Amino acid sequence: MPDRYTAQEMLARLVAFPSVSRDSNLPLIDFVEDYLAGHGVTAIRTPDATGTKASLHALIGPEVAGGVILSGHTDVVPVDGQDWTTDPWTLTERDGRLYGRGTCDMKGFIALALAAVPDMLAADLKRPILLALSYDEEIGCLGAPPMIARIAAELPPAAACIVGEPSLMKIVSGHKGSVGFEVHVRGFEVHSSLVHTGVSAVMTAARLITWMHDTMAENRRNAPEGTGFEPAWTTLHSGVIHGGTAHNITAKDCRFTADIRVAPHESVDDWDTRFRAEAARLEAEIQAIRPEAGIDVHLRGRVPGLQPEPDGPAEALVRRLTGDNASGRVSYGTEGGQFQEGGFSAVICGPGSIEQAHQPDEYLATSQLAEGERFMQRLIAELSA
Repeated sequence: MPDRYTAQEMLARLVAFPSVSRDSNLPLIDFVEDYLAGHGVTAIRTPDATGTKASLHALIGPEVAGGVILSGHTDVVPVDGQDWTTDPWTLTERDGRLYGRGTCDMKGFIALALAAVPDMLAADLKRPILLALSYDEEIGCLGAPPMIARIAAELPPAAACIVGEPSLMKIVSGHKGSVGFEVHVRGFEVHSSLVHTGVSAVMTAARLITWMHDTMAENRRNAPEGTGFEPAWTTLHSGVIHGGTAHNITAKDCRFTADIRVAPHESVDDWDTRFRAEAARLEAEIQAIRPEAGIDVHLRGRVPGLQPEPDGPAEALVRRLTGDNASGRVSYGTEGGQFQEGGFSAVICGPGSIEQAHQPDEYLATSQLAEGERFMQRLIAELSA
């Protein structure tokens, strides 16, 4: 393994690991751990319950308070069914763009941090830099919380966390929270001519989904102004539904997903409670017809929103490093809110555009990678002063 990589070389190595969320990320983690060990840096793993995935964090510099966390997720979304013109697992440069799955979301930021490790070690850091790499961000931000808990419990308190999601190297100081469910409606099968004696899981699921639709319409009518979010209201959405056996049988089963994107002036936990209450109300109705019927609600993921910190140390730091005085707001979620819940000041700033994320022929502009390199050098200088 080379002692030093350019950021582009490191990105090529990272992209070559097909670390799709449904699969293990350990080959990538092994590589990062070996790379850091080659520079005398000890990495700490936090495995998941299956042992097939792990997060990793590593402290560079003195073990004192006031450091900066550089946060990134190692997992990527699938390429199945997408029409790529390049190999998604081979970094391909063309016309000032670096193509490959995860280039902008978000291995580009991780590559910048890892490539800068030799410079971090060579500098006279007065405050440390903490690398924090998670798993399963793409399926509900599942991997970061156990790692965040360990960082908070075992290391001196950091002053700021920079989550390197694609933001064109601009500040994003706030985003929506989210809560997601997998719902299983259990009906009771009868011939459809006797529908009043059975319970249709499909029609019951449709009622809960219709409640979501009507509730979102109400949210839109009552949306606050001046939030900077698009849209400004809490959205409710079902993207997948399966159920039923035949056209003339009341459906025994129906399964669907529910995704609630929570506006920052509202509580993720309140929406969790509200969704479950509506499910419970419908369950009582169908159980009055057939006690065997029911609605099972499984929490798929809970992601707190990132609350803007106008006077927070993370925003102040990134404004000094970038010169950006705007206050970006986005509707997608990140691990930033989880770091905030863990007691850290957090902000989003990373290379690339969210418009390229999850797309076929995902790319990161070489100019963004270069801007990210300058950002890392300014960060090292800031923490060495």
